[in-house]
Amino acid sequence: MEKLKINIAERTTPVVLSKNLGFGLIFTDHVFEMDYAPEKGWHNASIKPLKDLSMHPATMFIHYGQAVFEGLKAFKTVSGEVVIFRPEKHMQRLNNSSKRICIPQVDIPFVLNALNELIEIDKDWIPTNKYEALYIRPFIFGSDPFLGVKPSTNYKLIIILSPVGAYYPEGFKPVKILVQDDYVRAVRKGLGECKTPANYAASLLAAEEAKKKGYTQVLWLDGIEQKYIEEVGTMNIFIRFRNEVATPKLTGSILPGVTRDSVIQILKDWGMKITERLVSIDEIINGYKNGDLLEIFGTGTAAIISSVSTLGYKDLEIKLNTDEPGELALKLFEELTSIHSGIKEDKHNWLTYVERKPVEII
Repeated sequence: MEKLKINIAERTTPVVLSKNLGFGLIFTDHVFEMDYAPEKGWHNASIKPLKDLSMHPATMFIHYGQAVFEGLKAFKTVSGEVVIFRPEKHMQRLNNSSKRICIPQVDIPFVLNALNELIEIDKDWIPTNKYEALYIRPFIFGSDPFLGVKPSTNYKLIIILSPVGAYYPEGFKPVKILVQDDYVRAVRKGLGECKTPANYAASLLAAEEAKKKGYTQVLWLDGIEQKYIEEVGTMNIFIRFRNEVATPKLTGSILPGVTRDSVIQILKDWGMKITERLVSIDEIINGYKNGDLLEIFGTGTAAIISSVSTLGYKDLEIKLNTDEPGELALKLFEELTSIHSGIKEDKHNWLTYVERKPVEII
């Protein structure tokens, strides 16, 4: 692997962040790029000023969808240090997604070192208010100019950074979720466990229809029996029953969320009964009717924890906490954000500290 090369953008004015960042609207000054060719492997690694991409209209990923991406976050702790939350886990998932659609694996330590340098360069863009973070978006796409259904020969990896606020317009207020049974997003042994654009494209129509009905997102049912809940379009789902917290087990059609994994570990640390299993929509309805259902919440990098106020299914509306987040959702949110900010101990070594390292600057 070649050395990382860095070209620093000229900035004449200091970074000034908006009070209302939104999500995915603002981008930092620099990007990381790396190319893949069969004869060279991954090469040409560089950090350079952000600019528009120029590509041939026949670039393969545009036509055949051979692309993968990740989403993770960096934070500033209360002591002013910069940390990334579980970057190794995210890069492992990026490689897993790549494997499924024939994209070459990346060298995780090398990419993490490059990410460390990229964030160190653009650390002034990291916001410090509640709900805010530096969102990190690595993505890889097939870059051959060719019309034909086959894996690309060449690829490009890019990492962009974006200072963000709360993912949902509601902030940390509970959201309304609609259970979808008119469409199928993913099936086992398909692309459901991969973070690839096609996985999200399949969810768009249902999400738009849900929004017209006053819901924030869609909760998908399994693609075969339309009986078991799987995940929300942007997060994994957890159901808190009276004597158990349950989340759908990973069957191959559900994205293995890093926040999901973190929440499972935290619940175990707290001595709570957490079960990964099949959860039917009928079980949730029955639990609501007999008082066994206490709370529903989602987990994901973008929203971290999102409490569900209402779950709609056919003609039924399951109304939970309508104005304030559920008790467990709030407790988990405070726990995770306290770890992010360095207020609470990082017992599981989830934080990677960003440090300046010697590299070649061009």
